[in-house]
Amino acid sequence: MPVARWMRRLAIAGVLLCFIVVVLGAYVRLTAAGLGCPDWPGCYGHVSPSGVAAAGVPAEYAQRPLEVGKAWREMIHRYAAGTLALIILALTVLAIRTRRTRLVSVAFALALLATVIVQALLGMLTVTWQLKPLIVTAHLVFGLTTLALLWWLTLSLPTSTWASAARHGAATRASGGGAGALAPAHRLVLLGLAALAVQIALGGWTSSNYAAVACPDFPTCQGSVWPRADFRDAFVLWHGLNVNYEGGVLENPARVAIHFTHRLGALLTTLALTLGALFVLRRRGLAAAHLRAWAVLAALALQLLIGVSMVVKGFPLPLATAHTAGAALLLLATLALLRALRAS
Repeated sequence: MPVARWMRRLAIAGVLLCFIVVVLGAYVRLTAAGLGCPDWPGCYGHVSPSGVAAAGVPAEYAQRPLEVGKAWREMIHRYAAGTLALIILALTVLAIRTRRTRLVSVAFALALLATVIVQALLGMLTVTWQLKPLIVTAHLVFGLTTLALLWWLTLSLPTSTWASAARHGAATRASGGGAGALAPAHRLVLLGLAALAVQIALGGWTSSNYAAVACPDFPTCQGSVWPRADFRDAFVLWHGLNVNYEGGVLENPARVAIHFTHRLGALLTTLALTLGALFVLRRRGLAAAHLRAWAVLAALALQLLIGVSMVVKGFPLPLATAHTAGAALLLLATLALLRALRAS
């Protein structure tokens, strides 16, 4: 069906562009360019930083002089996010037009569109509310939620590969080889996905509170297995509107608590995902999902390597940006494994 082919192309393009948007967002945040354009959706009232450079900074933004490099990084991120929104809008329109064929659930398409709208609003608030950690963290979570929904849509659209996997799953059920293991495998992978979601939120909270450098050593933190930390102030979600969070406002013990909690979350997430993937790999009846279980383990190993290397090497920008990319890849791999189990 031509429409199905177009929807799949749009979905794949959306996944790739959303991945880029998520990584660009991390790069913008890590290079302190989040307020490179202090207004939204334009930049000092202009479509691009070039217009600002030519006309000058408006009087109301005199306290924030233009930094061209930061402004361009922020606007490129916005241009990419805007293009992604148009792709998702096109997917929603196609889903509604083909609703009788049930190619894509209209409710799913509308949920995807609503997610990207909320994401855009969070992007606006990130700037206008001066990098509030709760908003920045929610912005990351909704960005990765958009990526997850686009990826699930891509995996769910009919292709010969997935049709073959479904036939293999049906044959497995007929032989009784994987029926008993399918339900517990599905639950274990769902548990791993839930742990990963919490860990992603913790990562966003760590980054938005500038707590990544609070533990500059590994495997210890501040030279201790259990460092001195202020957990009471570490997770206060709101400090008021008239606070500029650029650079962070928390004392170091609170930042240590955030970073240390993120490390504990990484340990629990690793255990949950490893358990789920190994359970799948040990069941011959779930052979159709073995490749995706290996992909989860590979993505998990890569993310752990990036995380440890980032600390050991002093948090260089390329590794810090790659840490967000690794989280996105791990999310995609986990969803692919879950989808393979559902197809079986």
